[in-house]
Amino acid sequence: MCGIAGWVDFNRDLTGERSTVLAMTDTMALRGPDDTGIWLSPHAALGHRRLAVIDVEGGRQPMAADDVAVLTYSGEVYNFRELRVQLEARGHRFRTHSDTEVVLRGYLEWGEDLVDKLNGIYAFALWDVRREELLLIRDRMGVKPLFYYPLPGGGVLFGSEPKAILAHPQADRAVDADGLREIFTITQTPGLSLYKGMHEVRAGQVVKVRRQGLTKRQYWRLTAQEHTDDLDTTVRTVRELLEDIVERQLVSDVPLCSLLSGGLDSSALTALALKHGDTRSFAVDFAGYADHFQPDEMRGSADGPFVRDAVAHLRPDHTDITLDTTELTDPRLRTSVMDAWEYPQFSGDMNTSLYMLFRAIQGHSTVALSGESADEVFGGYAWFHLPKAVDSGTFPWLVFMMQKQRPEDLFDPELRKKLDVLAYERDRYSDALAEVPYLPMVSARERRMREVSYLHLTRFVNMLLDRKDRLSMAHGLEVRVPFCDHRLVEYVFNTPWAFKTFDGREKSLLRAAVSDLVPASILERRKSPYPATQDPAYGQALRGTLTDLVADGTAPVLPLLDGEAVRTLLKSPAEDTASTVTRISLEMVLDLNSWLESQELRVDV
Repeated sequence: MCGIAGWVDFNRDLTGERSTVLAMTDTMALRGPDDTGIWLSPHAALGHRRLAVIDVEGGRQPMAADDVAVLTYSGEVYNFRELRVQLEARGHRFRTHSDTEVVLRGYLEWGEDLVDKLNGIYAFALWDVRREELLLIRDRMGVKPLFYYPLPGGGVLFGSEPKAILAHPQADRAVDADGLREIFTITQTPGLSLYKGMHEVRAGQVVKVRRQGLTKRQYWRLTAQEHTDDLDTTVRTVRELLEDIVERQLVSDVPLCSLLSGGLDSSALTALALKHGDTRSFAVDFAGYADHFQPDEMRGSADGPFVRDAVAHLRPDHTDITLDTTELTDPRLRTSVMDAWEYPQFSGDMNTSLYMLFRAIQGHSTVALSGESADEVFGGYAWFHLPKAVDSGTFPWLVFMMQKQRPEDLFDPELRKKLDVLAYERDRYSDALAEVPYLPMVSARERRMREVSYLHLTRFVNMLLDRKDRLSMAHGLEVRVPFCDHRLVEYVFNTPWAFKTFDGREKSLLRAAVSDLVPASILERRKSPYPATQDPAYGQALRGTLTDLVADGTAPVLPLLDGEAVRTLLKSPAEDTASTVTRISLEMVLDLNSWLESQELRVDV
């Protein structure tokens, strides 16, 4: 899947800057453990770290073609074989069997229009030698990350991860007020990064850098289309799309597996993959979790029994990965997660356990299929179906997730007043609604549910896709997300809400489309998110880490905290700290501290 980095500067000669570009590129050694490459020219320098998945021997990068263009590329184009046939018919000759060369020669043939032909997950930088211009391009749903940092005089730094850019001496290692605001809410604003002066290429966007300056073009966005299929045809079309998507995404020259949670999404993908041959599957669990599981408002059932049902029915080559709470609480592991994601969050044990799961899988497979984004596409989350959340006048998930406590509750009151995160959320919500495409002459209910779907597909999913990419690639594991295929997303987005809930349940269309593939217990199971430990020792360990941090007195997060609130928390009974509500604040403090410390960041608000 790889990591890319580079530097464009029209005011200096970069041919002597190998060491700088190599330092940027090598920050992503975990992302691309198989090879490294550097390409230098007077005004452009490109770097690449490779995770070899297709054409292991031939796909080395950066890759040049005909002294016209040079490409550093991350991702997979699933229709590269069809595109190759078209290009060969137009006279192109290939030296490799890689999808990288198809993208490169596709640019020679079609120019920027190439992006309209690609089906896949990708982020790449292409330097046009003759025109002296850089194209930064990201896939339609933003599955693969790509950041950039404009330089004075019209140049730019770029990388798959912020750490690649921060390795350059001209990048400012700082987080500003908007960066903190993004951290303290659950909505990842498209185009923004947490770092001062740094931006992210939006999903479905082309960023062009020339001597004249930087321009942006949105080559893909969700649009409103009238849905003319009846219900039976719609269910059949969803199934046909899924069949084609999974078959395409099984292409790999290295071992491939599926992530099996015992839910509808992952079970359906595993079943579809097994149609094309033996498939390995992996599931995550916590020691003693099923025996002591307590249902809550997020999770009505433990995964374990449903995983066993899926394995018995589908018969993949299955492995359970069982995690111990003791390792989840290791501060060194928290730092590793922060180094990988570079995004503080308040769902720490889920992030850490996901990191551990990917670490365990990587020893067996290099590619994995994941059910991520099915809930955004088909309306699976509980708050899609709660009037209080849907009609709240803000992002629906915020009402559900932040009704008891906010992640900034332990922070200094003056800082919180200055940041005014609630006002920031209102502004970002207004921005998002302004983008929503509508159909005329529809009911208020249909209009509102289109808005809710759009918010999830362009805001909420950003965070989940970013997390999955960064935590998996930290172990050299490529995770593919079939439910993010833009054809499926476009089709279901324009399907009436009544179709998506026709059986009175969440994800009605998906359930109907795969009803013959998975066991009845999974078809009837209610949505249950990725598991989180319920061991009270986890919350107590967080409290102990905060106690040590306060006692040390040098932690970079301490000046940002409300000292009195922290002292009150640490004096409270230990069982209070074990609650999920209290853990939200504790995890935010500890994650933010790990991030500031490991990235050597200053706070500039």
